[in-house]
Amino acid sequence: MKRGLLRLSAMALVAAAAATSACAPTHQYNGFLPDRNNQEIPDPQVGVDTRDTVVQRFGSPSTTAVFDQTAWYYLSSVQESVAFYTPRITERRVMVIRFDGDTVAGVEKYGLERGRLVAYDDHETPTRGRELGVLEQLLGNVGRTPPIQLEERGGRPNQ
Repeated sequence: MKRGLLRLSAMALVAAAAATSACAPTHQYNGFLPDRNNQEIPDPQVGVDTRDTVVQRFGSPSTTAVFDQTAWYYLSSVQESVAFYTPRITERRVMVIRFDGDTVAGVEKYGLERGRLVAYDDHETPTRGRELGVLEQLLGNVGRTPPIQLEERGGRPNQ
């Protein structure tokens, strides 16, 4: 009796450990990694660094300014997801490097606290046009085709 109880409790312990390990959060890293090999890369120096030294140190930017090429953006984020729940962003970094000609004019850093939520409208946009019902779809072509013309002699259709 005690062996059966011990086996049952051991199996319950293993099942509980497996169930709790499945709910451990997983992290997904996206974008620019500001620290390589656990060494923080120093920020570009204003008036000293150029576009070439920035590319050598940080690589190509994640994106650039649209209309004028005076700003480079380096973006990174960390998402955490638990089981089947929607992932949430736990960390976000944005580094903006502004240029005056080829030299660095300014460096700005932003975090998750500066982010804004954009409310998307999830409603459908109605389209113009006629929507057919089920009966119209089934019987819509009845009577639209010309009747088959039989030859006067022979009873075969015209070709």
